[in-house]
Amino acid sequence: MRGKNATEIIGADRKGILRAAEALREGGLVAVPTETVYGLAARADSDEAVARIYEAKGRPSFNPLIVHVRDAGQAARYAELSGAALELAQTEWPGPLTLVLPLRADAGLASAVTAGLDTVALRCPAHPAMRSLLQEIDFPLAAPSANRSGFISPTTPGHVLASLDGRIDMVLDGGACEGGVESTILAIRSDGRWDELRPGPVDVGSLRNSYRAAAAPAAGKPVEGTIEAPGQLASHYAPGKPLRLNAADAAVDEFMIGFGPIAGDCTLSASGDLAEAASRLYDCLHQGAASGKPRMAVAPVPDQGVGRAINDRLRRAAA
Repeated sequence: MRGKNATEIIGADRKGILRAAEALREGGLVAVPTETVYGLAARADSDEAVARIYEAKGRPSFNPLIVHVRDAGQAARYAELSGAALELAQTEWPGPLTLVLPLRADAGLASAVTAGLDTVALRCPAHPAMRSLLQEIDFPLAAPSANRSGFISPTTPGHVLASLDGRIDMVLDGGACEGGVESTILAIRSDGRWDELRPGPVDVGSLRNSYRAAAAPAAGKPVEGTIEAPGQLASHYAPGKPLRLNAADAAVDEFMIGFGPIAGDCTLSASGDLAEAASRLYDCLHQGAASGKPRMAVAPVPDQGVGRAINDRLRRAAA
């Protein structure tokens, strides 16, 4: 594969967007900022380009990818988009909500994108750099997190280079990501069920309560052991060190990640703000992984709102 030389970092200005678009047209790999984390983008309609994603990340082939699109109109080229799914796409996009929907027979996506499933995961991102990039190309982008598979997700260009330098073509530098945790993934079933496959910034319970259809959709759970979307593996986001959860204090050999009144070597949010904690989660995990201490501990985080997503990522990091 390409990428024997150091990965180039380019600015997310007009010139950088055009360069990134050209690299993607040619089948290249570009790390791109989103409002959640940096994604490793390649054209989703190219078997060769998508294969490069799996190779660069060392990602298992049974783990499908999220396809990023400009809007609901483009999404409808690849999935059956109607009813609740169409309404959610129109009201929640652009934003950190991924919809898992029935794959159209004529979608034309690389087979590895869906990992052989009859569904596809679609998202319309809100970050201005990613949106500008999608406006410059006539194909969708497969874009999992821009890190080696199983490792900590990246929220800065430096995080991307920590595991992918020399393995990808370029990083579009849009600074630090604001959201900090990956999108909510919601599967809309043909029988009306809504299955939350991964918690994230968008609260599915609130979506259900505000959904305007006459009959409220049924709540459900995905089939145990089935991988339909990213982030469902039991062990994921791993810092490479033992991680102790719900810690009131740290042992002498532990790097402490604090929250609220519990201080640490790195603090998610001294004021107890969950949005700030989400934005700092992966940076604190990266700092802990790079520290000289052999173990890590993290203070309790309330399991409400985006705290559900934070605790989901922490449990998988500790598994």
